[in-house]
Amino acid sequence: MPDQALPLSRHLAANAVVLAPSYAALAGLHWGGALAVGPALIAAAGIAVVSVILVQRYLASLARFARFVSELSGEEEPTMPRLEFAPATEELAAAAATLAAGWRRQRASIDNLAASAQAIVDGLPDPLIAVDRQRRIVRTNRAALAVLGPIVADRDLSTVLRHPELLSAIDSLLAVAGGDFIGPDQAAVELVLSGAPELDVIAHVRRLPRAAADGSLALIVLHDTTALRRAERMRADFVANASHELKTPIAGLLGFIETLRGPARDDGPARDRFLGIMVEQADRMRRLVDDLLMLSRIEQHEHARPEAAVDLGRVLAGVRDLLQLKASSRDVAVEFAIDPTLPRAVGDYDELTIVFQNLIDNAIKYTRPSTTVRVEARPVEEGRVCVAVGDEGDGIPAEHLPRLTERFYRVDAARSRQLGGTGLGLAIVKHVLNRHRGRLDIRSTPGKGSIFTVILPALGREQ
Repeated sequence: MPDQALPLSRHLAANAVVLAPSYAALAGLHWGGALAVGPALIAAAGIAVVSVILVQRYLASLARFARFVSELSGEEEPTMPRLEFAPATEELAAAAATLAAGWRRQRASIDNLAASAQAIVDGLPDPLIAVDRQRRIVRTNRAALAVLGPIVADRDLSTVLRHPELLSAIDSLLAVAGGDFIGPDQAAVELVLSGAPELDVIAHVRRLPRAAADGSLALIVLHDTTALRRAERMRADFVANASHELKTPIAGLLGFIETLRGPARDDGPARDRFLGIMVEQADRMRRLVDDLLMLSRIEQHEHARPEAAVDLGRVLAGVRDLLQLKASSRDVAVEFAIDPTLPRAVGDYDELTIVFQNLIDNAIKYTRPSTTVRVEARPVEEGRVCVAVGDEGDGIPAEHLPRLTERFYRVDAARSRQLGGTGLGLAIVKHVLNRHRGRLDIRSTPGKGSIFTVILPALGREQ
């Protein structure tokens, strides 16, 4: 890159400053009679030539030095060789280059630290937003973008989170009077974030320390409590439903006991009939307690996947023998179609027996009398097996299908109790299959029947 030309006025001024003392000395010698005109003019011309050359050299060197310093402030190292500088600017150029190199190292270190800090922030699972005293967004992380969508820096927080209670809490945290903070240094606000689905969150807000109050920031961390809230609601519903299911037979038992202690004390036929009903109610409570205990035991081990090889043909044969008498009492035929190439499943023998006992028992109970329940077992997609249990009952309306595996959920509560159901059978099936990393598919046609299909990993499938 060629040297930039200096203004003519600067050249003239520099030469005038350099020549003035020499010309003043020559004039003094001439006026004092020590130097004739001719030699004085020759000396003045020589001095002028030498001065102009030297001034030109140093001015060019200073111009290169100025350009060199300017280049030091750029992103890349300057390429100008050091030998191009005059001796007077050589040391200055070297010192400036050393300072610039140190500054670049420090800036690179700061950039690395900033990148590492952002990587750490992006790695946090909870959404994070930092705002300044004007509630302008300063920093976010990936989790915040995933939950809240695109976030524009320097925009007001209210463009992302329109929750007056949260905005008020932030204003209180960053409020300053007389140079000091006057509000608390942290707060927690419960919010509901709209979307599909809605999210229950707790916004933890904390004021970050700064040397000056004007530079303070507030850090907002959104902790998702949706699963916890859902679990609390499910637990409350479960306790209420379990209490109701136990309360009904207990109330019946107490009523019959009072009757037997009073009016029916000496009535033999009434006593026998009441005792029979009491046995039924006690058995209903026993089944309910057994199912509750079984469900609790399965949930405790739901995270531990079973690894044993299970012969599903043997499991289904055992269930058939167990339920044959019940099927005969309703004149229901249970037909089994087991593919000869059916591989063994990965699972727990006893728990899979519970799954198919529940499904086939339900099919026998809800199919029409003198119809057929069909059980088909076959290999399906690579590394999986399926067992389908179909009935010829009244079918299930589509709006009920998503909730069938909820605890105590019944399409027809009165009929379910009449048939001896506890409302926990399909919930047990769901949790067992969750533990086995399997799934339950339900298809039903009102008026024609339902098909419950269990899909399980087969032995030898890659984990």
